[in-house]
Amino acid sequence: MIEVASKMTVSLNKIGDDNRVVANTKLDEKLRGKLGQFMSSSAVSSLLAQMFETRDGEHRILDAGAGVGSLTAAFVEHVKNSASSIDSTCFELSEILNEYLANTMQHCAKHCESVGIDWKSQIINEDFISHSVNSLLSDDFKPKYNKAILNPPYLKISAKSEERKALRKVNFETGNLYSAFVGLAIMLLENGGELVAITPRSFCNGPYFNDFRRLIFENCSLNKIHVFNCRKSAFKTDKVLQENVVFHLTKGEAQRKMVVVTSSSCAEDPNPNIFEVPFADVVSTNNPNRFIHIVTSKEELSIAHRAGNLPCSLSDLGIQASTGKVVDFRTRENLSMDFVEGTVPLIFPQHLQGASLKWPVIGGKKPNALLNNPNTSSLLVKNGTYVLTRRLTAKEEKRRLIASIYSEDIANVDVVGFENKTNYFHAMGQPLEPLLARGLWAFLNSTLIDKYFRQLNGHTQVNATDLRILSYPDMETLISIGERVNISIFEQDMIDQIIEEFI
Repeated sequence: MIEVASKMTVSLNKIGDDNRVVANTKLDEKLRGKLGQFMSSSAVSSLLAQMFETRDGEHRILDAGAGVGSLTAAFVEHVKNSASSIDSTCFELSEILNEYLANTMQHCAKHCESVGIDWKSQIINEDFISHSVNSLLSDDFKPKYNKAILNPPYLKISAKSEERKALRKVNFETGNLYSAFVGLAIMLLENGGELVAITPRSFCNGPYFNDFRRLIFENCSLNKIHVFNCRKSAFKTDKVLQENVVFHLTKGEAQRKMVVVTSSSCAEDPNPNIFEVPFADVVSTNNPNRFIHIVTSKEELSIAHRAGNLPCSLSDLGIQASTGKVVDFRTRENLSMDFVEGTVPLIFPQHLQGASLKWPVIGGKKPNALLNNPNTSSLLVKNGTYVLTRRLTAKEEKRRLIASIYSEDIANVDVVGFENKTNYFHAMGQPLEPLLARGLWAFLNSTLIDKYFRQLNGHTQVNATDLRILSYPDMETLISIGERVNISIFEQDMIDQIIEEFI
């Protein structure tokens, strides 16, 4: 524990960080991972605090999932020369962390007293979701906070959980604790209040966060976004591989025309890249789901314009992207390591090697075939030409999107199976025309589309939904590209050169 009297000359941010380091040694690492709670370092805490725009006057600040109070301490440090009063509310369930949280708040109180800031604080050792929902539903509810600073827990919550039931009472549907915390904090803020949070980037796209994005854009202006160029940066001391984003919102304010996007190698980076981008390029008016495109430079904005303005959707082309139907553990009795009589090819991610497809893989960890019988017939598709991608990419893989082609001449069979960790493109249930498949393969393997996909995709998964939201060239262009490419030898420069000619 950090002694209050002897540490008055040390910055509050340093005190919060010291408490975090000591508290971490007393927490069960497995339990911490299970709860999805990872505390902010001093550099990350300072980065969040500095994103607030109003430093003077009265601050009524909410810190939900406060840990040891690092974020609140960093905020007090940030406004110490301007604020007239600070009223802090911290929510934290952990008894171990509450001990250190109380200590951090004592330091904040002493510091505020020394510089003439009126200080009040309370620590609420209750579940933030249930407490907030009860407050929002009370007859005398009135927004209390004008600031919220959050590093919420990262954990999925099931549709039948108590948290989801509580959230539905305030007409909010979301499947993760971090979006639940931020959503409730928005509801608890008064108009004109500011919110800064660090969360996974996954909320920026996909259907699972539609309600969360709707809540943001119907109530707030999205003003600033900060991204880290490496997924290890934000919580590197906890060895967390997560693509994080920091964002700043103002509640009740009309959306500003420009969004400030900052990128850095890490929170300590002294020279972050700062780029102002029109809001219309961050959240396209053509996308009813309000996906958030994070562009950090003129080059990325050019990529977004070129790739995002292509003329066709998959449905326009008569194509669909689906997840492989075969879930291996549900049909173990029908799996076969070898392609023998009575089986058909079963394509796993192990068979998608770079932009090529190798089948069978002898001595591999996964089966190469599936029994063709009445129990598996519904899992199989007609043998023919398909374009496939992996659903999961390696943690630090250079490319997020890599496509391979399955050809009907791989095996003399009528049907084929695609495993659930792959996606496959098909012509509404039928195989693709070979030239169209080759053009689609080249398009998906281009550097242009991989870079664009990373703007849209905030996680390492490549789901069929992500592939459906891309824009594509028209049929004639894809076939023309297919006529030019050689799928037997993958050459990135040649692929990019051909795509440049057509797009």
